[in-house]
Amino acid sequence: MPAGPDFSVLPWPGVESQAELSGDEGGTLLPTGALLGGVLLICVAVLRRWIGGGVCRSGQRQDGKTVLVTGANTGIGKETCRELARRGARVVMACRDLSRAERAAEDIRRSTGNGNVVIRHLDLASLYSVRHFAKDFLDSEDRLDVLINNAGVMMCPKWLTEDGFETQFAVNHLSHFLLTNLLLPKLKSSAPSRVITVSSMAHRGGRIDFSDLFFSRRPYSPLQSYQQSKLANVLFSRELARRLRGSGVSSFCVHPGVIRTELGRHVEGWFPLLGALLRLPAMLLMKTPRQGSQTTLYCAVTPGLEDQSGNYFSDCAVKEAAPEGRDDETADRLWRESARLVGIKETC
Repeated sequence: MPAGPDFSVLPWPGVESQAELSGDEGGTLLPTGALLGGVLLICVAVLRRWIGGGVCRSGQRQDGKTVLVTGANTGIGKETCRELARRGARVVMACRDLSRAERAAEDIRRSTGNGNVVIRHLDLASLYSVRHFAKDFLDSEDRLDVLINNAGVMMCPKWLTEDGFETQFAVNHLSHFLLTNLLLPKLKSSAPSRVITVSSMAHRGGRIDFSDLFFSRRPYSPLQSYQQSKLANVLFSRELARRLRGSGVSSFCVHPGVIRTELGRHVEGWFPLLGALLRLPAMLLMKTPRQGSQTTLYCAVTPGLEDQSGNYFSDCAVKEAAPEGRDDETADRLWRESARLVGIKETC
């Protein structure tokens, strides 16, 4: 078969090169793109640093101290445990799923070189489990320097615990209320000691409905229930500080930030398409678990915070809680009602 004719591509009349055809005179397009890419990366880095928020700068060691963290096998709980173990503390991880807890504990032991990290079973959806855990802790541990009420659920369906309580209010508030009160003898004997309760900026707009705490009569709203439970955290921490004044036990409440953790799994369950669409932006605009643990760590290890007992912290600084979270009359009433519900005396 004869060879086909040879073709050559000639420039368009009046245009000397492809660079000129594309308008890239002098080959500037590539350097300009690289410059814009570099600027974009710098902007993203600055944005990520800003979103990361405050950082705990204290280098205070925790050797000889015992720290208890609930919800410790994942997210900010795990990162809090990791940092406290790195500082030399004995870390007790209170978790519902022991197999996942042991994997998390082993990872922390390996990464920090601290073998004094132990796990214990605690199901915050059961007051019986809380009482059993507290008794075992009091019988076996010599001291308790820091109690971190970290575990929580967010915007789950309307579930009831074995005690008949709505799950968000029970897990986020009532069980931590009972746990803290049962462990007070150890906290007092270890003073100066601290109680840190993880709340959320979602307490803003929340309301404690004493006539229907568990949504028995009104329509259940996952968001309103979550807001109520987080407001209860703020009020509990404030009232605890008031009742423990002069005891050597301090109480702090923290907002960790908006964080990429498993806590939001129920939100994606309610709105799966929205969750899928927002997953990539969320990775850019949310804190990492390590960043989210910084305010908890700040309140746990920073010296001289005793005079800030009862305050609300965010980004490693005191912030003003919502007006609903500064209502001392509601805080006292919530304490008395919570004590009645879990079956303990209301005084510290």
